[in-house]
Amino acid sequence: MSESFAPSMVANGALEVKVMRIAPRIVVDPAIRFGKPVIEGTRVPVELVLGKLAAGMTVETVMEDYALSREDVLAALAYAAERIASEEIRAIG
Repeated sequence: MSESFAPSMVANGALEVKVMRIAPRIVVDPAIRFGKPVIEGTRVPVELVLGKLAAGMTVETVMEDYALSREDVLAALAYAAERIASEEIRAIG
C-alpha cells in the first residue's frame, strides 16, 4: 500500500498537511500520534485497539474505555487484516 500526503499552502505561506484516510474509519495525520493510523475523529491509535484486544480486553470494554463504536473497533481489525494479508515472509538462506 502506498500512501502519500498532499501538502498545500495556507494563507500565511506555511505548508499544511491534510489528513489522509487510509481505510474506512482509519486516518493518518502527521500532527496526531506522529502520523500513526488512528480511528477517525479520535486520537486513538489502531495499534492500541489491537493491543488491548490481543491482551484479552473485550470489544465492549475497548468501546467504553476509549469512547469508540463497535464499527470503529471492527475497522481497526479490518485494517490490520488487510495489512497482514499483503505481508510476505521469505526464508533467508
